[in-house]
Amino acid sequence: MNLLPSHMSDFNVVPVCHDIQINGQTIGLHDSGILWWPEQSTLVVADMHLEKGSAYARRGVMLPPYDTAATLEKLAAVVYAFDPARVIALGDSFHDTHGSDRLPPAYRAMLTTLQLDREWIWITGNHDPIAPVRLCGEAMDEVTIGALTFRHEPREDVHDAGRGEVCGHLHPAARVRRYGRSIRRSCFVTDGSRLVLPAFGALTGGLNVMDDAFSTLFEPRRFSAFLLGENRLYPFTAARLIAD
Repeated sequence: MNLLPSHMSDFNVVPVCHDIQINGQTIGLHDSGILWWPEQSTLVVADMHLEKGSAYARRGVMLPPYDTAATLEKLAAVVYAFDPARVIALGDSFHDTHGSDRLPPAYRAMLTTLQLDREWIWITGNHDPIAPVRLCGEAMDEVTIGALTFRHEPREDVHDAGRGEVCGHLHPAARVRRYGRSIRRSCFVTDGSRLVLPAFGALTGGLNVMDDAFSTLFEPRRFSAFLLGENRLYPFTAARLIAD
């Protein structure tokens, strides 16, 4: 079933993932920034921040108004490629509580089409703590499926509280030095027990995983980062990462 509008027919996503283990479950990390759990036919996306541009415009800060279109086109491409039975949006799907109400009709129709014939779970976030307006799907604070728990904000505990946790919120990024150059990319970050996804939205920044905000989530130098590249991921141990 082709979910992509005709003008996106050349937007190609190869559904090949880098498999890792999280709390004993095999899941795939994709270079688009989504998680794919084949056993559950579940696609997970974090921090889309739809309608961020219009939120800033309401405050007099003018940003290019194309963030929602770019993010939804990217989302449509991965949904088309993986054809999941379930989609989990890990919070901050909209940049503010009124973001879904401002969604232009064409984008609303596009998102509604993506939701057809599949379960859709909106995890509430700090930017969007209530259910989206006039959109399908179920809103939850968190959901546990098997050995994994999906929530927006990670619990600040490096021990058992984070076991099996899949979350977003922090917009992880990592910097490495290769061939005399410093490279910074959005990334997944994990210690095999918990996983933090990169932000998916077109207008989202990143927080270096060496920042103190991650120190309560992962034991020092006992985690790995998977940097997003073009059609591939670049894995690095914490020892290879550098601060901004």
